[in-house]
This record gives sequence, structure tokens and C-alpha cells, in this order.
Amino acid sequence: MFDTVPGLLDAIRSRFAHVETCPFQGERVFFENAGGALTLNSVVETSARFAAIPDNQGRDNTASHALAEVIGKARADMAVFFNAPGGQFIVGESGTELLFRLIGAASLGTGPGRVLGSTLEHPASRSAAARYAPLSDKAHVLVAHDDATGTVDAAAYLPEITPDTRVATILHTSPVTGIGVDVAAIAAAIRKVAPECYIVVDGIQHAAHGRIDLAAYGIDGYVVSPYKAFSRHGYGVAWLSDRLAALPHDGLMGAPGGAPWELGTRDTGAYATFSDVVAYLDWLGGQVSDHDDRRARIVAAGAAIHAHEQRLTEAMLHGTGNLPGLAQIEGVTVIGGVENAAREGLVSFALDGRPAPELVAALNAAGVRTHTRKDDHYSGNILTPLGLETCVRVSLCHYNTEAEVARLLAAMQDIVQG
Repeated sequence: MFDTVPGLLDAIRSRFAHVETCPFQGERVFFENAGGALTLNSVVETSARFAAIPDNQGRDNTASHALAEVIGKARADMAVFFNAPGGQFIVGESGTELLFRLIGAASLGTGPGRVLGSTLEHPASRSAAARYAPLSDKAHVLVAHDDATGTVDAAAYLPEITPDTRVATILHTSPVTGIGVDVAAIAAAIRKVAPECYIVVDGIQHAAHGRIDLAAYGIDGYVVSPYKAFSRHGYGVAWLSDRLAALPHDGLMGAPGGAPWELGTRDTGAYATFSDVVAYLDWLGGQVSDHDDRRARIVAAGAAIHAHEQRLTEAMLHGTGNLPGLAQIEGVTVIGGVENAAREGLVSFALDGRPAPELVAALNAAGVRTHTRKDDHYSGNILTPLGLETCVRVSLCHYNTEAEVARLLAAMQDIVQG
């Protein structure tokens, strides 16, 4: 997609740090984006600038007022990026921490019944639900995902949705399979049976691949980890509906306007760096569309990102030039299936007789950065039912190129023939 517009892919890559080289390893291809996407150069600059400012929000001085304006702008930018229908945005320690807080408040703030989730989910949401369900006199019920497709749908949720389903959790995209979930369809199925249920979505893996539309989902909470969406480590972002925000929650007694959800002084630089992400996507949308509206440009950017990543994953699976794809290599198992329209910029695979750590090490020696997923607390829910102890995760983003995919496939040829 992006390489059909002269100079655009180069312009995109120029906006990110360490695109082609690692400061520790040297030259390499970066296919470990699900572990943390590349960082925008503007985010690096913004982080340094705000790290030097000694002032905090909430004071009556010029610097403090300026910081408050930065935070206000960032929240407005978040509303555009997420297409948020009211509610509020908060910044926390991490995406995991925020999932615990939202799921905890929803569980403790409602009566006996069910907390409903799925076996597809990351341990962040599953662990939070497992902790707070018994504390709030609820059963924690898990819907089984489909091992073959690596996802879960509304039809699978439906038999377990009961009128006393008080809290539900949904994973937007799996960080192991790379397969997306139809959040709106699952939420609608839940609302039909349990209209007052609080629905919290883990969007951490999905965010970098564009196309977030909270207004279309009918949910109460959505959480992302910005370091996986071109920002930096050290903070998470959550959106809360007004009714979820109104539930009892941890907060400071006597604070103006009731107990705020944010605990302690937040890093203004974190907010500012999310504005950098939104500004980048706004710019990108302007390169692939002629829309005047900012939200429309962000939607266009998301569509273009998806199209480009889909093209790269097709090349990875089916080959490019004279190089066979992963699906054509004898003994390769592609998790989630080879033909899966819901895949988002990620291919996980196993090779018969070759442990994934061995493959990842060989690829790394060839200058291709990938990652091993093991049947541990992070990935066992996906790998164990498949009879796999490990797999190789190749995760790409829209700044990756077909030439980089070719380098991966060439390295795999050398490995299997060596």
C-alpha cells in the first residue's frame, strides 16, 4: 500500500527511531513489534523536553497552567483517535495496571453474578477477573476460543451470557495468534441478555494496527499500552464510560469533584507523547486521503495501515519473488491458520523438530529480530491446546517493508536447508 506512493514509505520510516539498526546489536530487521513497536522520533524529543520541567499540574503559576493545557489537549486528541462517545481518559502505570483497576471497580461495584471472559485473553484481563470475581461473590466463567482460527466470536460467548452477567472482558486482538475479535458483535450479544453489564476491552495488541471506534462498540472500558502504539514505556491509557467512572474506586478522599481515578501526579510528558502519536496518524491519513476532517484522516490512516500490513503478511505466508512463504515450508504450522482474514500484522508459527528458541536465535544471527512464545502464563492458553511447547512470533507494523519480509524468508530458507 504505502510503497505504491512514491517516497511515502521512506517518509514513514524516517519518523521512527531505530528502524534499521539496534543501538546494541547494530543493523537488523525489526519483527518484534508486538513486544513493543518502534518509537516515533517526536515522542523521543517530547519525552526529553518534559522530563526537564520541574513543575507539576494544579499550581497557580504559568508553567503549571501550561502543563494543564498539554493534558487537556492530549485528552481531546485521545477522544478523536478512539472516537470516544463521552466518558473520560486516564493515564496509569501500564495497560495491565489499568485493566486491573477497571475490572476491579466493575466487579466490586456490582452484585453477585458472573464475570465473563474467554480463554483467548492475555493474563492481564484474565488475572484481574480471577482475582476480583470471588471477592465480589461472582463466578469467573471463560468461553473457549477456537484453537483452529485463534480467535473467539459472539456465537461462542452466547451460551454463557446470562442475565446476571455483571462484568465481561473482551480481547480485541491476540498477541499470540495475531487474530482480531469482533468486539462490537460480542458486546451487542452481551447487551441483549445483560444490558447493564460492564464491558471492558483489552486493546493493547490492537492499537498499533489502527481502526479503533469506541462509539461503535457499546462498551464501558478500553485499555491500551502506548509503547505498543509508537509511544514509549512507562504509562497506560484507559477510556471509561461515564457509568463505569461513577462506580466506587480507589481515589483520594476529599478531592475536588469526587475521588479522581488518577492516583498521584501524572507525567505530563506521557500525555504529550500520546498527542504525538495522534499527530502522526493525522499526518499519515493526509498522505493517503484528501479528507479535511481530522477523525476522517485517522480512519484513513488506519485503513491504509491495515492494507499495508495485510500485504506484508500475505508475502510472509505465501512468498515473495522466488522465495517460498512460511506456509510453503514443509513442517511449518501457522497458528490461527494460513488463510485468516482477521489476522493483524502478526504470524506465529512452529517448525517440526526445531524448537522455537533455536529458530529465533538463528534468525537473530541473520539480523532478523523475532520472539519466542512459550506455553507459560502468557501463551499457554493458546499453545497447550495445540500441543506446542513454543512458537516463533513474527510481528510487523506498517513501517516494515516487503524487502524485510524477503530477508526473513531467505533466512528461513538457510535455516531449513542448513
